[in-house]
Amino acid sequence: MDCKAALLECDGDISKAIDHLRKKGIATAKKRGGRTTSQGQVQSYIHAGGKIGVLVEANCETDFTGKTEDFTNFVKDIAIQVAATNPVAIDRERVPEDVLEKEKEIYASQAKSSGKPEKIIGKIVEGKLKKFFSETCLLEQPFVKNPDITVQDLMNELIAKTGENIVIKRIVRFQLGETQ
Repeated sequence: MDCKAALLECDGDISKAIDHLRKKGIATAKKRGGRTTSQGQVQSYIHAGGKIGVLVEANCETDFTGKTEDFTNFVKDIAIQVAATNPVAIDRERVPEDVLEKEKEIYASQAKSSGKPEKIIGKIVEGKLKKFFSETCLLEQPFVKNPDITVQDLMNELIAKTGENIVIKRIVRFQLGETQ
C-alpha cells in the first residue's frame, strides 16, 4: 500500500516514488532512534579459508524482530561488510580521537605542501575528512552487495520494515597474523 500511495503522490514516476519511500524510511528511522534496544543477535562470519573472522552484535527492540529472517540476514550482511571493508568504527562519533587528529594533520600538511592558500586549507581538510568517513565508518560505507546504497540506508530500510529501532552495537574483525 505504501508503494501505491507513493506512486499516486509522485504522479506515477517510479524513480520519484522510490526516493519518496526512502525518505519516508529515513524519517521513520529517526523517530525510532531514541527507543531502547536490548534484544537482537550476535552473528559471526569466517572468510578466506579461516584467515578473517568477524563478530557483529546488532540490537533491536523486541525478541520477535531479533529472530526474524530479515534481521538475521541483515546482521550476516553486516558481518560480511566488516570482513570486506575493515571499518575503523561504526560511525563518526566512534572514530578514535587520535586517528581523527592524525588524519586532519596529514590532510592539512598535504594542502600546505601543494601550495594551497591558508584560508582554504580548512575546507580542503573538511572535504577529505568526509571522504575518510565514507571509507572507514561502517554506516557511511557503500553496501558491498549493492554499492548504490550505504549501510545506513540498508539499516533504515529494515527499521522502516520492522517498525523498530535497530542499532549496530559492536563489531570485531580478526585477521590471521595481524598484531594489535
